[in-house]
Amino acid sequence: MNAECLADLQRIAEEVATANLCPSISWGVVADGALAHHGAVGALDDGAAPTARTVYRIASMTKSFTAAAVLALRDEGVWSLDDAVQQHAPELAAVVGPPGSAPITLRQLLSMTSGLATDDAWADRHLDIAPHEIDRIYAGGPTFAHLPNAAYEYSNLGYAMIGRAVERATGLRVQQHIVDRFLGPLALHDSTWVQPTHDNWARPYRTQDEQIIRDTPDPVGDGDMAPMGGLWTTVADLATWVSWLDSANTAPAATDAIGLSTASRREMQRIQTYIGVRTIAGRTCPAGYGFGLNVRDDPTLGTIVAHAGGLPGYGSNMRWFAGRGVGVVTLSNTFYAPMSDLTMRLMAALHEHGAVPTAPTCVAPEWETAAKRLVDLLNDWDDAVATDLFEDNVALDESFERRRQQATALVAAHGRLQVGATRPASAANGDFDVSGDNDNGNGNGNGTDNDRVFRIYMELSPFPGAPVSAYTVHQ
Repeated sequence: MNAECLADLQRIAEEVATANLCPSISWGVVADGALAHHGAVGALDDGAAPTARTVYRIASMTKSFTAAAVLALRDEGVWSLDDAVQQHAPELAAVVGPPGSAPITLRQLLSMTSGLATDDAWADRHLDIAPHEIDRIYAGGPTFAHLPNAAYEYSNLGYAMIGRAVERATGLRVQQHIVDRFLGPLALHDSTWVQPTHDNWARPYRTQDEQIIRDTPDPVGDGDMAPMGGLWTTVADLATWVSWLDSANTAPAATDAIGLSTASRREMQRIQTYIGVRTIAGRTCPAGYGFGLNVRDDPTLGTIVAHAGGLPGYGSNMRWFAGRGVGVVTLSNTFYAPMSDLTMRLMAALHEHGAVPTAPTCVAPEWETAAKRLVDLLNDWDDAVATDLFEDNVALDESFERRRQQATALVAAHGRLQVGATRPASAANGDFDVSGDNDNGNGNGNGTDNDRVFRIYMELSPFPGAPVSAYTVHQ
């Protein structure tokens, strides 16, 4: 990030703060596994600007921590995600969907498909609800917006139910699991379930009649709804959390997993429930919910992973380019501050300034070797070589004689063929450019626009040995 890029990011943060009367915003850019830059707008009650270690409440961003704890218990064999939640917490058997509903599963609660009605305004004021109070809600039968597993519907109560299941299955609250598995091992020392005892925390505010006033009453404490949104933390700690989550994409083969395997972290970041087409900061694209995280398929920015948080007095968001090692975190002490818009604008600015690595290309050595073998065959067709290279369906789909004729025509038109740029879509399929000695007078085959004369799409066999099962020439 150069000075011009950083100045642009700061300008965007100031615009959002001004437009929404935010007393303060603490923001940071995550890159290469660490907090690469911290910025701030406004001031705290003592007049000082927030630092990277100033504590804010992050509300529903907490769900990513809770989901990680649930998957860790799944990996250890404590349960299956398809278990009915009442199997582990019998008192939740009273939470039943409309007639015809099957029992609610852990997977449905994690992925927002339980059918429980959206409850943000109520839940945000009841993070400290006591067990006996929430038990009355369970026993009374909460409201359902849909049949279970029928549609996306955001439910905070569902994450409270997850917390109860963890406690019944293990004897420990999910809050303690998160401390033991993640906060401690990842050195997230500023992250707590209770209001900080030191003074470096942002007091909650709201706007009323175009004036900034303190939000009252004081922030609620830790309780049975806290697994859905109770954590307090900082930009610095969240930068570590974002880097740790995305490292499952950037280093998928890593085995040194703290708290949760790389495979399970990737599972969190894969769409489990389709939400629909959504617009944030003017950017419209399909979106879905994973496990405690949102996923967007932006046509320009690529795959984006995120989660927002909103509480009386606070707004927050974390967002990153999946598998590219870059993201942003924004925290504000304003009633439901639109930090999702801010992070999206910051992400777009980083992309425009060239501060984001290109999406990693697929590693497909067998596919690329097969591409070279295929082009060698096209240059000098031999049925014995073709039989060794191709699965038996290839000759059945189109005879070797017709394929020989096509190859002969290609060589006649272009000269000796050579592979240019390769674009594997996976380890077993993709396309590549081909040019010939007669094309453009250079024939260097380096994949430039001048060298790309035609392309070939090719698939490998699903069986060991990886011979080619299909190829198509596109001229």
